[in-house]
Amino acid sequence: MSSTKTIDPAIARDSQLMEIAERHLFLETLETRNSDALDFHDTAIWAIRSALEAAFEAGRRAGSTADSDTVHF
Repeated sequence: MSSTKTIDPAIARDSQLMEIAERHLFLETLETRNSDALDFHDTAIWAIRSALEAAFEAGRRAGSTADSDTVHF
């Protein structure tokens, strides 16, 4: 008997984005907090590049995972 794990694509995406934001941009949340001091950040270009590379790789992995029919994101 085979079991397939079903994951809500929006939840999986948001979780991955939050992980990237924490790890590469040192952000506590991606939610709007209606405060300029909390919603706008000075970020080094190398941190932005690192975050974009991580997002690209996450998308590439999700695409190859979907192709194997194991888990769909």
